[in-house]
Amino acid sequence: MAKNSYLGELIAEFLGTMILILFGVGVVAQVVTNADGGMGDHDSIAWAWGIGVTMGVYVAARISGAHLNPAVTIALAAFKGFAWRKVLPYSLAQTAGAFVAAAIVRVVYSDLIAKVDPEHTIASQGIFSTLPGNGLEGVSIPTAFFDQIVGTAILVFVIFALTTATNNPPMSNLGPFLVGLLVVGIGMAWGANAGYAINPARDFGPRLLTLITGYETALYDQNGTLYFWLPIVAPIIGGLIGGALFKYAVEAFLPTEAESVTVSEPVAENVTDSDANRAG
Repeated sequence: MAKNSYLGELIAEFLGTMILILFGVGVVAQVVTNADGGMGDHDSIAWAWGIGVTMGVYVAARISGAHLNPAVTIALAAFKGFAWRKVLPYSLAQTAGAFVAAAIVRVVYSDLIAKVDPEHTIASQGIFSTLPGNGLEGVSIPTAFFDQIVGTAILVFVIFALTTATNNPPMSNLGPFLVGLLVVGIGMAWGANAGYAINPARDFGPRLLTLITGYETALYDQNGTLYFWLPIVAPIIGGLIGGALFKYAVEAFLPTEAESVTVSEPVAENVTDSDANRAG
């Protein structure tokens, strides 16, 4: 009996994304609510997001492929043959997983959030969703938009490189670890302008949770500009660009079959002379 049912795929996407957000939003909550307590900084945020991605992929990869990101799902449908009919259900499952994880963080950190930001303002909204300049002044909407395109293009381009069989991808189940490391790198290199959402579900699920739990500014940035759409639209565009670059600039030139792995066989210690002669 096949266990990899369509329902199982959606559950895997839900749970994998939930694990991802539990680590990611959880670490931001810890850093923001303990700003003077030495419990983390930007580096710990980048590493925890990467760990969250790795663990989420390990949870879901065998069942659903562990997209965990609508931008990845759409790119896979556009360039890798993933069924378009599954794109919306996968995206909804990912967003639901992010929503539930954010709700868990919201409850567990409710006391500390109330302590540092009792009015539930922009000051702690960034725990759950992204803002231009991470809530600071000086980053325009066009810059944040372009930043999200670039970051997600890098994400999808490298994911395709790591998972395409004819590109000799990493073996021994190392793929999830390297995808997590990729997210750490993106966070450290592309985190200043827009908080590297690079994932519509990662941003919108927690943002929706904050909207219904007391954050009146949840859909806006620190300047009062409607912002929720940007971490949805820009990553989708970026994912399509990254997927197209790999498809037409790399995959088009790869061999049609994966290169076989050759391993030297060990010589048995108890081989007799007659055995050696027969082998020769």
